[in-house]
Amino acid sequence: MRRALLNFIVREWLLLASLFGLLATSFYRGAFPDYTDRELVPIFLLFALFVVVKGIENSNLLLKTATVIERGALLPAKLVIITFLLSMVVTIDVSLVTMLPIVLSLNIRQKGNLAILVALTAHVGAALTPFGTPQNLFIYSFYNVDTLAFIETIAPFSIGMLLFFLVVSFFMKATKDTSFRRKKRPVEKPMALSYLVLLGIVVLCVLRLLSVSTAVLAPVFALFFDRRSLKVDYGLLLTFLAFIGLTDNIKAMIGGMIHHPGHIFILSASMSQFISNVPTTLLLNKFTGEWEALLWGTNVGGFGSLVAALANLITYRLYVTYGEKKHVASFTRKFVIAGYVAFMVGFVIHFVLYRHLYGLP
Repeated sequence: MRRALLNFIVREWLLLASLFGLLATSFYRGAFPDYTDRELVPIFLLFALFVVVKGIENSNLLLKTATVIERGALLPAKLVIITFLLSMVVTIDVSLVTMLPIVLSLNIRQKGNLAILVALTAHVGAALTPFGTPQNLFIYSFYNVDTLAFIETIAPFSIGMLLFFLVVSFFMKATKDTSFRRKKRPVEKPMALSYLVLLGIVVLCVLRLLSVSTAVLAPVFALFFDRRSLKVDYGLLLTFLAFIGLTDNIKAMIGGMIHHPGHIFILSASMSQFISNVPTTLLLNKFTGEWEALLWGTNVGGFGSLVAALANLITYRLYVTYGEKKHVASFTRKFVIAGYVAFMVGFVIHFVLYRHLYGLP
């Protein structure tokens, strides 16, 4: 019993901390925060997206697609490109859950280094779309950002980092063992097709081309035909709700606005290292209208420490599961170092384009 409780606390520390903060600040204020449609819609869309990508994952479609890319030369560069494109469409978490087990099952030398490169690439691919990461989805919906303006704002970061990772990939060796064979898993074609259609519907809802209520088709379909796909990360969704309420309380208690975009970028990127980029987004959005700087800061801030992004923790857990146990410490050290190198490259790209990004004279 004690061990189960300890495991729950370790696994859900962020949820527990956010709930404690919500209750403490509500007690201090003497009132609970009010949740509006502006805040609840991103949570609902995120839930629908979780259900859809879980269904695609369960259908084995992504696994089948990933196995095809192993064939041929230039494996590191090919994995970078595929991961970048995949994370744009199916979110960072699903691209990691799909690609990292594939990479770690390859019979190649130094596959841990290749896993790190793939994990970092997933960050920048997902950053390019409004629905690629939870913080993107929230910023896009909360600030009612135009789709083209959103992509134009973050594209220099995504494309610049992609080019950097591609250059790195050409210096990486990946000698394959042609005798290695992976167990095949058949694709559940009707299920895969159904979820691809639902993915398109949810994406159109995110882009505001369909009514938000249309996204309810995803969980309804799963409820009647594939309840496995309803097993999503509800703890993460509840964490979002708690943080929204917590930031409402903090705003009511201290008020004020942070105006300078450079400060927002540095603050959000730095805070992400300690409390993760999604909670940072939920905390700072109430204090600033500088969504461009917040978008850049939280995406650059996803690199670095293991807690800078939930995707980093997913990467670590996947390596522990599929990688070599004796190399976990070495992998973790290299992953964090590589993350901070990418973090600094992201900083450089941001400040090179600083005035252009924010339209400053």
